[in-house]
Amino acid sequence: MRRIDELHLAHPFAGARMLRDLLRQDGHAIGRRHVATLMRRMGFEALYRKPHTSQRHPAHTVYPYLLRNAEITRPNQVWAADITYIPMQRGFVYLFAVLDWASRRVLAWRLSNTLTTDFCIEAVREAVAQYGSPKIFNTDQGCQFTSLEFTGLLQDHGIQISMDGKGCWRDNVFVERLWKTIKYEEVYLYAYETVSAAQQGLERYLTFYNQTRPHRTLDGQTPDQVYYDHLTTRLTAA
Repeated sequence: MRRIDELHLAHPFAGARMLRDLLRQDGHAIGRRHVATLMRRMGFEALYRKPHTSQRHPAHTVYPYLLRNAEITRPNQVWAADITYIPMQRGFVYLFAVLDWASRRVLAWRLSNTLTTDFCIEAVREAVAQYGSPKIFNTDQGCQFTSLEFTGLLQDHGIQISMDGKGCWRDNVFVERLWKTIKYEEVYLYAYETVSAAQQGLERYLTFYNQTRPHRTLDGQTPDQVYYDHLTTRLTAA
């Protein structure tokens, strides 16, 4: 499963057949159906446009993507969020994170051993309580994000809801880059033995990511510097 995760990060378009062949190149004797089963367990699929063959829950509204050609220049203008798979020595957990689009700062995050909505809502509530409400909140069309509980929370705070086009991972590209960074700089370096160890390791790394790690796309600044400097400038101007 860890190798499937690595291959999925490198080749997000690869389906079960291609992943099977790539795994066989590594010496793993595995079939397509087993690969597909593991992909479902890990919570992801190949990212490409395909026919709408599944029926959505009638109570789950899918919202339009609001960020195409939008100029995003300041913190708290747009937040983005997603869920990813975190491998451990035995088993795995899911990581949900809320990211400020302009500064790349991780505002809140949670771990869970199930793909439910509650741990996502907890993180969003924490982010809003600490940093206020963004203008726009962007996610993919996962059932956790289209649920009435999740969208209702955003609407209660006057937040505009934006959702990626189906299969369009580039619509939420900054979160995808965050997952790749976390996995290659932290998760793959350590075989977490327990959920507690994963919690501690990710907490340590995300503190480093926000406060210390320079970002090339931020001209060498840290997410904290960009996030708080802009807010200080706005308060001074006001």
